[in-house]
Amino acid sequence: MSRRTALSVGLATATVVTTALTIWLTLGVMDQREADHRRQDILAAARQSALNFTSLDYRHYDRDSANVLSSATGDFKKQFTAQTRQLTELVAANKSVSEGQVLEAGIVRSDENSARVLVVADSKVTNTAVPRGEARTYRLQLDLLYRDGRWLTSDVEFVG
Repeated sequence: MSRRTALSVGLATATVVTTALTIWLTLGVMDQREADHRRQDILAAARQSALNFTSLDYRHYDRDSANVLSSATGDFKKQFTAQTRQLTELVAANKSVSEGQVLEAGIVRSDENSARVLVVADSKVTNTAVPRGEARTYRLQLDLLYRDGRWLTSDVEFVG
């Protein structure tokens, strides 16, 4: 094999290796971006769901409960729907107002179709029994499912 042929083979091999490495790295970056985007979407959905759940006002409870239900699915949606009438009466009778604030949220686990998120939220609650209000802290575990292009809350548990 001549020196020129060896150089051509070497350059061709280097080009193939460089191209393969570039493709592999690009696919890795794309996968990482997709995973980061999914994590951001999960956290945003969990934060909004927790905020909706901890922010309820007797003066517009229909709207507030609809906000909770709009990001709900499965058993959580069924349970909240079943309790809405009773909760509406209770909230109105006590003139309850809860102003929620999400302090922190973190993903426990996630895949392409489901996630579990822990959320710490505070709320200031006022009602007929506590007209000046009282602070409450919630530690919530939210299970989310990816349905029709959105992350929806399928279960909420109070933890800790």
